Amino acid sequence: MATPFIITIDQGTTGSRVFLISAKGEVLSSAYEEFPQYFPRPGWVEHNADEIWASIERLLARAVEASGLKISDAAAIGITNQRETTVVWDKKTGTPIHPAIVWQCRRTAAYCDALKKEGKADLFRSKTGLVLDAYFSGTKIKYILDNVSNARTRAENGELLFGTIDSFLLNRLTGEHKTDYTNASRTLLFNIHDKTWDKELCKILAVPENMLPQVQASSSLFGKTRGLKSLPDGIPVHSLIGDQQSALYGQLCHKPGEAKNTYGTGCFVVMNLGDKFLQSKNGLITTLACDAMGKPVYALEGSIFIGGAVVQWLRDKMQFFDNSEKSESLAKAVSDESEVVFVPAFAGLGAPYWDQDARGAILGLTRDTTAAQITQAALKAIALQSLDVINAMKIDSGLQLPTLKVDGGATNNRYLMEFQAGVLGSSVVVPRNSETTVLGAAYLAGLSAGVWSSPDELQSLNPPAATYHAVMSDAERERELKLWKDAVGRVLTR
Repeated sequence: MATPFIITIDQGTTGSRVFLISAKGEVLSSAYEEFPQYFPRPGWVEHNADEIWASIERLLARAVEASGLKISDAAAIGITNQRETTVVWDKKTGTPIHPAIVWQCRRTAAYCDALKKEGKADLFRSKTGLVLDAYFSGTKIKYILDNVSNARTRAENGELLFGTIDSFLLNRLTGEHKTDYTNASRTLLFNIHDKTWDKELCKILAVPENMLPQVQASSSLFGKTRGLKSLPDGIPVHSLIGDQQSALYGQLCHKPGEAKNTYGTGCFVVMNLGDKFLQSKNGLITTLACDAMGKPVYALEGSIFIGGAVVQWLRDKMQFFDNSEKSESLAKAVSDESEVVFVPAFAGLGAPYWDQDARGAILGLTRDTTAAQITQAALKAIALQSLDVINAMKIDSGLQLPTLKVDGGATNNRYLMEFQAGVLGSSVVVPRNSETTVLGAAYLAGLSAGVWSSPDELQSLNPPAATYHAVMSDAERERELKLWKDAVGRVLTR
């Protein structure tokens, strides 16, 4: 019998990817496709869920064809996804009734502020571990039900389903309506103590419970494929997991105190807390992640809304370069004495500030300012926003994080990684395969399907490829932090 492989779907904010992962943790083939982003108003972000599904079907076919493998040897499918993005669809037809509202979208910010004024913030935080923010799914569901004709009545009658992207893709793949604990914990509707949908919170947000998916462990059987163009019937889906928790698992941060930072469209620092619930006093959120066996544990998280997206903005909107990789050479060509500071608060500021109304700013401009200086400041901003979150995490947890495990596409940018290590004052470790989000979902699916008999077998699959050490002087670090803090202070509105 041929060696089994795992089909891993990574559905992200700007594109979809499909990987075939071997039992040795190697990438056998992959396929990638961007899909359109829609911005109907300032601060609003939407996706077309049908376009996302169409991209997945094309990519499944391409990845399998490129591998030359027999699809009958696929042991399992694993799915990892952009988390809070919200889809509501017709239960019978599977057709979305409204564009998917993306996690970045700020349209429900005013409603979140109204709930805060009603004194609801502590209730939501104590039950869900989250702050009341438009980032999360619950208020997005309410918006759709309130703004699509007859939607609320249909939902109450059991005709509509809600899901984050994992649930929507699972429904198209298998017909099942399920999610996992990590995605459920991002909705503002899930009680992370009882690990159930919370009736009181559903009532406050006017979300009918019959819309909500069944919740189960990230590493478990969710259903089997049926009626697809690209795959035969009967391939089991053995993992669903939100992208950041998947990266945490893929980095083998299975023990309390271990942490990682993913550099994607946004940046996301997550620390495994084990069985201990800890409510942050420094602007972080508490969420659910996975232990070594894929069962739910608590984690601290700091979410940065704009990470790699700032480089994409410089490429697409400002046209400073035609390839994001060129940002590294531009940044390295500039003296680090530049006082240009870029605060990319395009969609407000996330952790640890949680200022929905903050907006982006470039400070320190003179007539001599160049595109290279602004590019350098943008890369520094990714690292400095990450530093703010890590410092809050250290205070909350009491841990020092002598090394930071990192992943995501931006880890290929050596200037960014060197600067990150410098301002952190600690080592930054990049694995051989930086696609740990994909590996996390693959590992979890493989464990459930029996490809690996124990998490111990995962330890040697993805060794470190590069380690960046802190070489920045204390004086230089203090200078960078002062410039950054002054700039952030100018854009904060609260």
